[in-house]
Amino acid sequence: MTTGSRLDRRVVGAYAIGSVGTGGFGVLPGLVLAYYLTNSLAVPALAAAAVVLIPKLVDVGINPLIGAHSDRLLRRRGSRRAAMLVGAVALAPLFILTFCAPVTDWWVSALWVLVAFTLTAVAYSLFQVPYVALPAELTGDYDERTRLVATRIAVLAAAILAFGAGGPAIRDAVGKAHGNAVMAIVAGIVISAGMLIATLGTTGRPTLGTDNATDGDGAAPSFTDAFRAIRTDHRYRVLVAVYVVQALATAVMLAGAQYLATYRLDSASAVQGLFIALVAPALLVMPLWYRFGERHGKLAGLRAATGLFSVGALALVGTLWWSGPWVYAAVCLAGAGYAGMQTFPLAMLPEVLDAYSRRIARPAAGSLSGLWTAAETVALALGPAVFLLVLAVTGFVSSTGNQTVAQPGSALIGISVGFAAIPALLGAASLLLLRRYTEPTPEVSDEL
Repeated sequence: MTTGSRLDRRVVGAYAIGSVGTGGFGVLPGLVLAYYLTNSLAVPALAAAAVVLIPKLVDVGINPLIGAHSDRLLRRRGSRRAAMLVGAVALAPLFILTFCAPVTDWWVSALWVLVAFTLTAVAYSLFQVPYVALPAELTGDYDERTRLVATRIAVLAAAILAFGAGGPAIRDAVGKAHGNAVMAIVAGIVISAGMLIATLGTTGRPTLGTDNATDGDGAAPSFTDAFRAIRTDHRYRVLVAVYVVQALATAVMLAGAQYLATYRLDSASAVQGLFIALVAPALLVMPLWYRFGERHGKLAGLRAATGLFSVGALALVGTLWWSGPWVYAAVCLAGAGYAGMQTFPLAMLPEVLDAYSRRIARPAAGSLSGLWTAAETVALALGPAVFLLVLAVTGFVSSTGNQTVAQPGSALIGISVGFAAIPALLGAASLLLLRRYTEPTPEVSDEL
């Protein structure tokens, strides 16, 4: 790997602050949107599952296109940041509209949320896709990329903790009538601010990869690069699959947290404690995972983190029979694993992007990052959808914001199964997928 100059702290800090935006948007809809639909707008669980899933499916189609467009921007202007700026500015008003749906017939409310959240997801993708590709462009140095990602993940963990605990706290403090709207206003502004800082704060840094903007036939970057990479690059294919399965596992658990708090721990506000238990360990163990990766390798670190998460999730199956303070300890264990599951795939990705771009002799990081984020987006949407499907099958009763309905025993079983058993099984499945991945050395080989 060629070594570039050490990145300025301003660039590292600005890039990391972008995770205030990605962390906030990544966690808050997954935590509160499904509950908002079923318990504030009286949308049936099956219909709510469709509402949270469809916007993310739209992203599957557009994210590789956004990535290819950002590659062309890099080739023509030397920067991907124009798309990031548009997404950062547009996200806040659209996010606010999502949580200001009229309380009328449930299908009208559902349609409002569907349209608003779809547009919000598109705005988010305009920022996120080039943002994920930036480390491969800002520096070619192996250690500097690790520094970029490690700093970003530390901010991401803090952002997830702040939004995950603070969002529901604002909602509950304001009250049921306007709580969701006020929460969305505060969160939307902060999310957009973090994105704007990342966009503007990384300008002026010479980007890499523009020299090989075309191949020998003059081919320009194309969104088909990502789909070609899925077929031909086994490292990229396996890493995407692992990341998707793990994102799905955490998304299912995240979607179930509010339901577990309300119906198993008998306190809607207990969701804040659950979220702190899940995310706070990340702030403590992140340096340990970083050192573990340095000593044993990123692949070994990802395996260990996934195993820890799976054990913690499996322990939570015990909520089928008894819920008590022990639940928070098990969530802490899963949270320590979650920190590594966030860190290692993103630290492994830039080397995979580099190898593929060199093989085809043109920048493809944007296109591949587009498919990566599209896959992640679908997983994050499938999490609430899967949990809501479990609720639908087990007989969960929806309600409006003015009442909390007692649930049948079958629905209580569904809540525990969705929150614990499904994430544990998905974590185990990702460990099986990881057996197919071979970690490149710092001097990345082009052998695929």
